[in-house]
Amino acid sequence: MRNVYIVSQYQAVHNEINFILNEKKQLSQLQPVGQVIVDSDNEAFLYIIEENDAYSYIGFPQAVWSQLVQMLKSGQQPYLKVEDGLVPLIQFTDELKGLLYNIVGNSNYGDRFVEAVEKEFADFL
Repeated sequence: MRNVYIVSQYQAVHNEINFILNEKKQLSQLQPVGQVIVDSDNEAFLYIIEENDAYSYIGFPQAVWSQLVQMLKSGQQPYLKVEDGLVPLIQFTDELKGLLYNIVGNSNYGDRFVEAVEKEFADFL
């Protein structure tokens, strides 16, 4: 079973956006992979990370989608804030953009998820 860590908070600092985990994690444990996938059942975007030689996910549920829109529109650099520092979320913006354009009007992701994405990201799309 892969771990899924949910982002529930964020903070904007200058031209960066720091997404914050509830779980305590060490910087040395997490290595960004640079890939984003969709969890349409739970209506979330998942950023893949390596953690102790296995894959885990950073989940971005609907509760933080408005901040994802702001990040995309402003060009803010995304980071994951962990206990002892910041992990750059490499390729996050490009991957998310590609997914968004693929999701719009694509019922393969499930009608409910597509509608939620189209509504929340309308200002960006």
